[in-house]
Amino acid sequence: MIFLQKVLPNGTAGIGVVQNPQDLNMLTHPECAGVIWQRDMPSPFQAWIDGLEPDHLPSTRMVMQTQDVRAAVLNACCDAGMENSAHRQHLINDIAGLVHRFRDIMDVSYMRLRLDRVTTNACRKFHVDAITARLVCTYRGTGTQYGTSREHADPDVIHTVPTGAPVLLRGALWPQQTPTGVLHRSPPIEGSGETRLVLVLDPIFDLEDEM
Repeated sequence: MIFLQKVLPNGTAGIGVVQNPQDLNMLTHPECAGVIWQRDMPSPFQAWIDGLEPDHLPSTRMVMQTQDVRAAVLNACCDAGMENSAHRQHLINDIAGLVHRFRDIMDVSYMRLRLDRVTTNACRKFHVDAITARLVCTYRGTGTQYGTSREHADPDVIHTVPTGAPVLLRGALWPQQTPTGVLHRSPPIEGSGETRLVLVLDPIFDLEDEM
């Protein structure tokens, strides 16, 4: 595992990069504001999901027990009219794997899951989420953009997380953290004709607060 920027010049935490999913717990390192799992999706799968009609991409928002993720994502795929195939099963398996890894890092039993079809400039301003932590994985289209900032100004240099690469980001409610200088946003794509498919996972520590 490596740090792209371990500690930034202003003393804030930086971004880490790992090659193995077992190392995603780098997120708990005091000097780490986020971690990217650098991976490539299988080429046939990527060509398949990039070629789907946008209406056949799953879109759902739910709070669930992590053990129910496969059934929940399968239902979302069926509701979107996504045909049964090995590629669909790969998508379901991959999302389930990310849920379980994030669950273990955050030590929770419930999670908020979002699968979004994105065609607009959603969350186009650079920010830190007002949560404990978040996992984002863009399965289709341009990935999450991030950069380092001083005093919450827009970053001078903008990086883009590769398509298919999960990124875990600490939020403003992360306990006892080194201040983060890492801001992120959804890429501005409105008017480009691009449709993104984005998975977002948020851990839930108190289910009653979500009801």
